[in-house]
Amino acid sequence: MRSVSRRTLLRGSALGVAALTVAGCASEEPKPVVATPPDPETVLLNQLIAGKERTVALYASAASAKLAPFAGRHEAHLAELRRRLRDKLLSSTSPATAPPSPASTPPSPSATPAPSRRPTLRSLRDLEQKAAALRPRQLAGVSPALAQLIASIGACEAAHAMALSRSL
Repeated sequence: MRSVSRRTLLRGSALGVAALTVAGCASEEPKPVVATPPDPETVLLNQLIAGKERTVALYASAASAKLAPFAGRHEAHLAELRRRLRDKLLSSTSPATAPPSPASTPPSPSATPAPSRRPTLRSLRDLEQKAAALRPRQLAGVSPALAQLIASIGACEAAHAMALSRSL
């Protein structure tokens, strides 16, 4: 029986490991990167938040005490929409991928640039009418809880449009 030297054994082992490594790398095909489409409700919530931020900024630029209740309701809608978005992001992420920090959330109404001129009652009424008319189209395919919120916001906007039609 022929004895194998330690050097020959190590060299053979190293070649075997190298061969297995190369064979393993060659047989593994790269997986294609598939981008998952964004969740439609998350996209809608972001759109609703952006619209509400613009509306709140318009009411703030009007600077009328008579419009304060209108602005307050829009701010309440905005707060609820942001809460729903945050909850949705928290429920859809794992602990390893935390949701955005408060610093990276959408800007607050105060960070939204103010319009260059004060809005008129007519422009606010038109804004409310357009927003209320848009809400029914946004209900398709959303969860019942979000549909209820959107419908409530639309009803409030319709009531605002009616109230703004009358002299304040």
